[in-house]
Amino acid sequence: MSIPFSNTHYRIPQGFGNLLEGLTCEILREQPENIPAFAAAYFENLLEKRERTNFDPAEWGTKVDDRFYNNHAFKEQEPPEKGKSQTSVKEDTLVTTLESPKEDKEKEDNAAIKIQAVFRGHLAREEVKKLKKGDLQEEKAQENN
Repeated sequence: MSIPFSNTHYRIPQGFGNLLEGLTCEILREQPENIPAFAAAYFENLLEKRERTNFDPAEWGTKVDDRFYNNHAFKEQEPPEKGKSQTSVKEDTLVTTLESPKEDKEKEDNAAIKIQAVFRGHLAREEVKKLKKGDLQEEKAQENN
């Protein structure tokens, strides 16, 4: 006798959702004809990258999710090891979260300056467009006379 409904709940492993989300995005972007072969190649490439860079996107995604829901995953501070380069994305993220408020303030100021400069450039381009439209209308009016 089979039971149509079960009270069993499966727990999805941490990081698994992030891996599937990455695969899904790549499938939608590439639109492969053979999805299982594409998925195999995708995960093989991901494993090679993980072995080369010591960066695991599943682990990183888990910490990001944990930070979002619990807001305590990134509070642990690991002392930097001597002789180890800080080139991986994971380590760069840890370094960024530990910056001082003064550095944060400088970054915010620089970002604000860039945003303001881009907006001023946008306004200037819009002004030039209006001037060009006005010049074209004047030329047409002169041609009609």
